[in-house]
Amino acid sequence: MPQKKKMDKKKLEKFKTLLLALKSDLVHDIKNMSNNAGSTMNESSDVSGHVQHMADVATDLYDKEFAMGLASHDRETLQRIDDALKRIENGTYGFCLGTGKAIKEARLKAIPYAEYCLAHQEELEEKGEL
Repeated sequence: MPQKKKMDKKKLEKFKTLLLALKSDLVHDIKNMSNNAGSTMNESSDVSGHVQHMADVATDLYDKEFAMGLASHDRETLQRIDDALKRIENGTYGFCLGTGKAIKEARLKAIPYAEYCLAHQEELEEKGEL
């Protein structure tokens, strides 16, 4: 079996910096969404004590649910970023988890936390496994 050629340290450091910046941005976004959701929880009445119109309440609820869905997606992405950082540490970053083949650098630049090469990702999606 041919030996996998690891990515050079300079490129790994570049991807690590990129992943850490993405992680920082996502953590900031999640905190903002949580703070905004919490600050609007008791806003179903205005300062005069009158209840808002039902349509306004429904819009607020939709906005909260939408924000929670975004936060959930961001948490999944955050987990993938953490997993990618672990792969950098253990020397497996840049290799497809399914096939073991190298993931193209262009893909890693676009999605630095990519777990699969494009061909394997498409195969998993076709099978409905992702």
